[in-house]
Amino acid sequence: MAENYNEESIRSLDWKEHIRLRPGMYIGKLGDGASPDDGIYVLIKEVIDNSIDEFVMGHGKKIEVTIEDKTVTIRDYGRGMPLGKVIDCVSKINTGAKYDSRVFKKAVGLNGVGSKAVNAMSSWFRIQSVRENKTKVVEYERGTLTNDEPVREETGLKQGTIVTFTPDHEIFGNFHYINEYVEKLLWNYVFLNNGLTILFNGERFHAENGLLDLLERNINGNGPLLYPIIHIREGDFECAFSHSSKQYGEEHYSFVNGQHTTQGGTHLAAFREAIVKTVREFYNKDFETSDIRASILAAISIKVQEPVFESQTKTKLGSQYVEPGGQTIRNYVTDIVKRNLDNYLHKNQETAEALYRKILQSEKERKELAGIKKLARESVKKASLHNKKLRDCRIHLNSNHEKRLETTLFITEGDSASGSITKARNVQTQAVFSLKGKPLNCHGLSKKIVYQNEEFNLLQAALNIDEDMENLRYNHIVIATDADVDGMHIRLLLLTFFLQFYPDLVKSGHLYILQTPLFRVRNKKKTHYCYSQQEKKEAVKEIGSNAEITRFKGLGEISPEEFSHFIGSSIRLDPVLLKRESPIQKILDFYMGKNTPDRQNFIIENLRLEEDVVEDGAKEVA
Repeated sequence: MAENYNEESIRSLDWKEHIRLRPGMYIGKLGDGASPDDGIYVLIKEVIDNSIDEFVMGHGKKIEVTIEDKTVTIRDYGRGMPLGKVIDCVSKINTGAKYDSRVFKKAVGLNGVGSKAVNAMSSWFRIQSVRENKTKVVEYERGTLTNDEPVREETGLKQGTIVTFTPDHEIFGNFHYINEYVEKLLWNYVFLNNGLTILFNGERFHAENGLLDLLERNINGNGPLLYPIIHIREGDFECAFSHSSKQYGEEHYSFVNGQHTTQGGTHLAAFREAIVKTVREFYNKDFETSDIRASILAAISIKVQEPVFESQTKTKLGSQYVEPGGQTIRNYVTDIVKRNLDNYLHKNQETAEALYRKILQSEKERKELAGIKKLARESVKKASLHNKKLRDCRIHLNSNHEKRLETTLFITEGDSASGSITKARNVQTQAVFSLKGKPLNCHGLSKKIVYQNEEFNLLQAALNIDEDMENLRYNHIVIATDADVDGMHIRLLLLTFFLQFYPDLVKSGHLYILQTPLFRVRNKKKTHYCYSQQEKKEAVKEIGSNAEITRFKGLGEISPEEFSHFIGSSIRLDPVLLKRESPIQKILDFYMGKNTPDRQNFIIENLRLEEDVVEDGAKEVA
């Protein structure tokens, strides 16, 4: 019998209940910290955005960020929140100063939601405002007020706001912060705000030359550049760009009001169009768009009044105008880029010649590849009709679906492993691509091999990154291979493929390694899956001497029922991170190039024998 639908069926959630029930509406996806767009980093950003808005308005040149275990503290030296409105600002939706555009004309946080979301999603949240020698402190647990201290005199602390919070494990699970992701976030803030200093766990972040510094810091193996970075600053727009001699495709860093718009938007589209238009007119040649933009490294930033983003996480700009009723973003950006770039090229003959040579080189490579690409596309079309390699999902990153950030492609070896994952996966957001064996070592080869090699060609087509990154179909690309010698070798070969031809995919934080358990420790009542020797020891200690230990030698040995535990909400992913001090070319040359004495010595020095996995008193099953 159907339930009655009446007045009692209608229910209103209070502010914190709605945020906790639908966290994705406020911070995108959740995650455990393995991905740079996981919610725990969005929480940090939401708090810092408020401090940045104070800096932009001319109040407070320093922000201090500390992370101890899982607790974050962010301290600014702005004006301090109005003491009588502290509770309202962190616990009443649609409350804040940023609705008054006279105070915050081009603010980052716009919706009066950010600090409330952080409060509601934290197991503990504390905010202290220091203003005009007085202070106010309030504390919350999961959005519920637990401590409301009266306003008191304060002479020891400088003016500003101190926010401390611990993300709630009930929402984020067993999360962890990865310092590299936090550092990247903080570097972007200082690149975009000249004169700002951020201290992170004592380390100083400061930049003098805006996006020029950002680009230099992020070249990371894609150099040498073909000409000095061109840096343009005018009004509310800034850009810096050059062409690389090493990479394929385009690499962009785009920002709106200091927000890193990883999905681009109208401002990035306007910049890309403006570059093509200006170059064609300067050389008076109708170059192909792809020849002009191939191998470009660019960073752009624009400030827009009342920007419209495509979601609360603000990763893609939808605004058409710089300000309501004003000039279009397209015309504004085109005018600035065209005038400044044209002047620069006229004044810098060497740069103009280097850019011209690069375009001709790209044109030559494109024509050489044209026939091969045509054949490759035809083979992909045929294969896609009966493509046994790809078991696709229904939602993709380049759609507008609310779960698009959860989209994942697992790259597996062999039919048995892919079969288990395929049966256990979420068909809405998880796809599987199966390799037939060890892929080709593509180190040092040209991109021609991507189209000539059937496996690489089908993988590229599955990801949809032939032309550029904007159409990428999955947010997470996960290498899922066995934890043995062959599996490690396949992992290295795939890493080589991505680093050689799609380094921006790796830099953007899309590539991961799937952690799978090495052991299952169980008795009749309990089962523990263990990812390390230490976890196994702890499981054996808990279960006792009658524990049965199974060593998983390959993914194919894990049943689909068990696999659902490892690729579901408790999935463990290791992100592939590129550190600034590790240039791509040197890494590839050392590990995947010719067998040199240096590499032989490295292998000998780091050779380890597998430890005995059988515990005293425990029974191991093969």
